[in-house]
Amino acid sequence: MEIGKHLPSKASQHVTAGPYSPVLIVKADKIALISGQAPLDDEGNVIGETIEEQTRVTLDNCLKQLQTVDCDLGDVFKVNVFLTDLEEWERFNVVYQEYMPEPRPVRTAVQAGLLSTFKVEIEMWAVHN
Repeated sequence: MEIGKHLPSKASQHVTAGPYSPVLIVKADKIALISGQAPLDDEGNVIGETIEEQTRVTLDNCLKQLQTVDCDLGDVFKVNVFLTDLEEWERFNVVYQEYMPEPRPVRTAVQAGLLSTFKVEIEMWAVHN
């Protein structure tokens, strides 16, 4: 099944860029959006103390929401990441690139005050095929 997104042949980015695409072409007649997901279990308990642990739980929660509409992480074309501490950016990226297949989504990341003891919150946009 075609995923509905691709990296243009002339796309390029600076060498310090992280695991994301600078631009994508998206062909979709349906788009699925998930609200910000956090490192929570089904009972609302914060899971994980490190950025790596919380990122894994948060990305698993993103995948769980995407699967409810027959999407997966390969269908995602836009990600917004909110971190409480941008000093943890590189550690976040190590986990993120394990989860996100090529071509990776375009992405925005900002430092933000988050609820509870969250270190990360992630929202995603996906092509629903």
